Amino acid sequence: MVQAWYMDSDTTTDQREEHQLDPPVPVSIDEVRDKSGVLYWKLNADTYEQDGELEKIRKDRGYSYTDVIEISRDKLPNYEDKIKTFFQEHLHSDEEIRFILAGSGYFDVRDCEDKWIRIQVTRGDLLVLPAGIYHRFTLDKQNYIKAMRLFVGEPVWTPINRPADEHPARFQYIESLRQGIMV
Repeated sequence: MVQAWYMDSDTTTDQREEHQLDPPVPVSIDEVRDKSGVLYWKLNADTYEQDGELEKIRKDRGYSYTDVIEISRDKLPNYEDKIKTFFQEHLHSDEEIRFILAGSGYFDVRDCEDKWIRIQVTRGDLLVLPAGIYHRFTLDKQNYIKAMRLFVGEPVWTPINRPADEHPARFQYIESLRQGIMV
């Protein structure tokens, strides 16, 4: 099952470490949803093509395009630059949807009080980060992840680095959090 926790503020330690507070402050996936709007499903990475669960989510949410990305030193061109880009705090104007097929890593998301929550993703985890949420991604110490990226329509992956509080997606996100209508 997915694990999440509030992060420490240590920027001198490798970003691939857990960065838990001392003592640790775990966050349930329901709390993650309530505090950030992030959605989560646990799917079977071995049978998702046959069992229909991913297809149902795709249909219900309008995800019409997918591709697969592998992130490791030997799989991703310009690895060092990409890892830095992924870990820079940013938002997107569209949802960011990732289904983990292999490996593991961390999505860091800001909660409604602007505190970092680290979400550890592993094989079978599907996360939906709402448009407008400040977030970042890093590998863990295994230095490998393979993920299916899902999109509504043509793929758009344009990070808008913080500060971006004036961006329309950010306004909509904040308003949705205030009204408690994240879906």
